[in-house]
Amino acid sequence: MKTKKWCYCVVAVSLTISACSQGRASAAEAKGSSQAWQEQAVEYARILSRVKWTPVAGGMPNRSGKYFEEGTEYTGVPYSSVKEVGRCIGFDIHLKTFLAAVENPHSVLYTENLSGKVSNAATYYGTVCSSYTSYALQCAVPYRSSHHGPEFRSGVVLVDPQSAQGAEPGDVIYTPPAKVGGGSHVELVTAVKRNAGGVTAVRVEDSWPPTTRNILHSASDFDAHISSRNRKLYRIVDFDAWHEGNKAGRCLFPNYAEDSAAPVVNRVLLLDRGDWVPYFKDQPVKFNVMDRDSQGVKSLVVKRGGRVVEEIAVHGRGVIERLFSDCGDYAAQCVMSDGSLSQACEFSVCDLDFSLPAEAPARSKTWDIKFTAGNLSVITVQLLNPKPPYDRYLLWLTDQDRRDGKVTVPAGLVRQPGLVQVWMIGENRYGRLSRVQRTDIAE
Repeated sequence: MKTKKWCYCVVAVSLTISACSQGRASAAEAKGSSQAWQEQAVEYARILSRVKWTPVAGGMPNRSGKYFEEGTEYTGVPYSSVKEVGRCIGFDIHLKTFLAAVENPHSVLYTENLSGKVSNAATYYGTVCSSYTSYALQCAVPYRSSHHGPEFRSGVVLVDPQSAQGAEPGDVIYTPPAKVGGGSHVELVTAVKRNAGGVTAVRVEDSWPPTTRNILHSASDFDAHISSRNRKLYRIVDFDAWHEGNKAGRCLFPNYAEDSAAPVVNRVLLLDRGDWVPYFKDQPVKFNVMDRDSQGVKSLVVKRGGRVVEEIAVHGRGVIERLFSDCGDYAAQCVMSDGSLSQACEFSVCDLDFSLPAEAPARSKTWDIKFTAGNLSVITVQLLNPKPPYDRYLLWLTDQDRRDGKVTVPAGLVRQPGLVQVWMIGENRYGRLSRVQRTDIAE
């Protein structure tokens, strides 16, 4: 973690865009411009877009208005704008947590449906275009799709020419909203094929309902794609400037090593949220004793910090629900009929809360956000404008902020008065949890 007192990223359209932001990367400059981060972006994107999984039950909703079919293999993580209600794959949970939840027919993937509750959402775990590209581009927290380009970020330029001949892996394609207040979209260029005559094909990957897309465009099809819907092809030319402090590695997530490793999913016992996952202490934990290999189970043992919390007699398969009020890291495993122990499920119980000033904070003055956290490290506070241009301001917490249980919002950080969402995000090795409140910012 960096120890800088605070760092903020203002994502509002500037009246004076820097010369770098106005620049264009020429085709000549593009040749041979591949960098390590670009190669990593392609590799990381494919962690999420190439993963294969098969539902073990019906009832898992998808964003296309239908359901993922039991027994059908899918490629790529589900599309769902989970916001603060569900959890974002790669940022809030490990990929292996999602894969474990897939194997539990009583998990939140099958029992929860965010359709109609959260805009642009369906599954409890998911990703969208912006979180997918943010994950690939090694962000600590996702950027909105509209915030990838030079109107909002430094270190990114328009590619010249705006065609297949100028494209390179790691480039971003931005599609603006079709109407005011509508949704925008981002895609990632992951491969460019050439022969002696130039570029022949461009591969584009993105998150799109119901999972992810992987399209190899011919050069002419790519050109037609770019020229429609007022799309723009962007290139990040200064990786650090583009991140503006929001770079993977400063926090525990994304964890690309964990996400790229093949997990061993428990066949005896799984949690309603999968495995390797955090819970709020006011959330019930539901243990599904599955015994998929019919070995026979005698009891369920739950431990916290290596000490037994409870041993529960088990009579056949079924779901056992418990509520834990003590924060900490837990493990649960079954004692089998022969006395052996099953693979353990790991989870944590956490607490997170914060308070805002009783009176509306003034934009021109500093104000404090007080918080408490149990078994979580608070990493950031985000102030989000819920309306276009969706300004976002990030405050990265220091160790002193955590000791004080308080973070100070600098005077003038928020550009305009009005309603903002205040997100407080904490994490531990199992994932991230968020609390969200809303407040009006006075002038």
